[in-house]
Amino acid sequence: MLRKYLWIFFISMVPLVELRAAIPASQVLHMPMVPSYIVCIIGNMLPVPFIYLFARKILEWGADKPVIGKFFSWCMEKGEKGGKKLQAKAGRGLFLALLLFVGIPVPGTGAWTGTLAASLLDMDFKSTTVAVMLGVLLAGIIMMVLSFAGVSIF
Repeated sequence: MLRKYLWIFFISMVPLVELRAAIPASQVLHMPMVPSYIVCIIGNMLPVPFIYLFARKILEWGADKPVIGKFFSWCMEKGEKGGKKLQAKAGRGLFLALLLFVGIPVPGTGAWTGTLAASLLDMDFKSTTVAVMLGVLLAGIIMMVLSFAGVSIF
């Protein structure tokens, strides 16, 4: 059983799929819902502080490197452009916008992307962490309900 929990824990940490894949995987493995939910939340949230603190610095560092520079610059420009657009639309509701961005379980959204966007927008660490945590909890609940109902989004 420990092996199954480690499996869903690590799936939760993978960018783009995160707990959106880990919770359904736990049900395919016939695991209890509540402990699986908790393990998936922890696995999904574990990378958040590292992404917030280091992703922007790594992208800035790599922007002038010969092989990876164009890709890193593109990531920075895309993140900043998207972040500014989100900030312009959300205004003072940036916290709620980030929460919903992370919480609505569709491909391309989630804790990794949301945290990177918040980092590029210079949101403070506490607000980012709380918004992402609430979004992950929301996404987890949505995925639990969908998994319990037998609905697959993949």
